[in-house]
Amino acid sequence: MTLPLEGILVVAVEQAAAAPYASSRLADAGARVIKIERAEGDFARGYDSAVNGDSTYFVWLNRGKESVVLDFANPADADLLQRMIGQADVLIQNLGPGAARRAGFGWEAMRALHPSLITCDITGYGEQGPYAGMRAYDLLVQAESGIASVTGTPEAPGRIGVSACDVATGMYAHAAILEALMKRERTGEGSAIHVSLFDAMSDWMTVPLLHYEYAGMIWPRVGLSHPTIAPYGAFPVGGALGSEETVLIGVQNDGEWKRFAQEVLKRPDLLERLEFQTNLARVEHRVELDREIASTLATRSKQDTITALTEARIAFASVNDVTQLSKHPQLRRATVSTQRGDASLVAPPAHFRGEERTLGAVPGLGQHSGAIRNEFGK
Repeated sequence: MTLPLEGILVVAVEQAAAAPYASSRLADAGARVIKIERAEGDFARGYDSAVNGDSTYFVWLNRGKESVVLDFANPADADLLQRMIGQADVLIQNLGPGAARRAGFGWEAMRALHPSLITCDITGYGEQGPYAGMRAYDLLVQAESGIASVTGTPEAPGRIGVSACDVATGMYAHAAILEALMKRERTGEGSAIHVSLFDAMSDWMTVPLLHYEYAGMIWPRVGLSHPTIAPYGAFPVGGALGSEETVLIGVQNDGEWKRFAQEVLKRPDLLERLEFQTNLARVEHRVELDREIASTLATRSKQDTITALTEARIAFASVNDVTQLSKHPQLRRATVSTQRGDASLVAPPAHFRGEERTLGAVPGLGQHSGAIRNEFGK
C-alpha cells in the first residue's frame, strides 16, 4: 500500500522531543526521515533505559527513521549535510538559538538556495524578543507560560505529568508541515515555518487568558475538578459502606444536572434550591454542592453509582493510574522493532479505516551512516 508521504525526504537535525515528535509522524505517513545525530547521539537516547535498554522517549519518537552521525565542524560533514538538504523536501531543526545559522544551514540561506524547500525551526521562546536566546525545556515553559498556575491543587501549582509543551509543539509543527506540503503541491513554493514551545502553550492557555483579560477572573487550581463547570470532578463513593473509591463525574449542562439529581442521586430536592439551578450558581456554591453529592454517594457502591450514571446518560470516568491504563480494554497497541527487540507502543491516535499501517524500526546510533554517506557523497 502506498502511504501518503512516500517519496518525501525529510532531513531532521533534531534532539529531545518536540522536533522528533513531528518527524516521527511524517515517517509514520511514509516519508523518509534522515535523523542527523552528534557522535554522542540525540541526548534523549540517555533519558532512561526502560525499554529493553533503550530510552522510552527515543523509542516512542524515533520510529521509522534513519540515523547518520555528522560533525558540522568537519567541512566534509558540513558539505554532506548541504547535499542532503539540497535533495530534501523538508528540513526540521530544533538546535539551540542560532546554532543552525552558525553551522551554515539556517532557514534564510537554505530557502534562498532551494526555493521549494520547506524549513521548520522549533525554538523555546521564538526568534525575536527578550527571551529569544533563553534555553527552554518542557517544565520551564510550563511554568513560564502559566499553564502550571492552572494545574495542581489550591495549595500549589503542578507540572502536567507528561511533556505537554514538547508534544503540543511537535503536533503544531507536524500540522504546519503538512499545510506547507499542500501549498507546495499547488504553487511549487516552499515555506519557512517556525514554532515555539512558548507559543504552543500560550495557545493552550487561551481560555484562562480570556477569562482574565475580559472578565477579570483568574482560574483557580481545582485539582480533579473544573473551574467553570459544576458538578464536574472526582467524588468519593462507598465511604459509608467501608469501601471508598472514586468516580469522576462530568455534568455539562442544566438538562444533565436535572437527570443527575433525579435519577442518580435520587435528590429532586436539590433542583428546588436557587443556588443550584444554573451552572453559574452551582460554580459559585461548589463547596456546598459537592458536599451534598458526596454525602449521597457515600452510601452507594462504585458499581451501583456507575450503573445509575450509565442509565441516566451522565458522563463519568474512573481515575486510573498507569497500571490500569496498561490493561485498559480501549488501549490500542502497535509494535516497533529496535536493535534490542520489539517494543509495544500506544498505536497512533489517527486510525485510517481499511488501511493497515506498520511503524518503522527505531534506529541505532549511526546505524545508516555508511549507506547515507555513500548515497549523498560526491
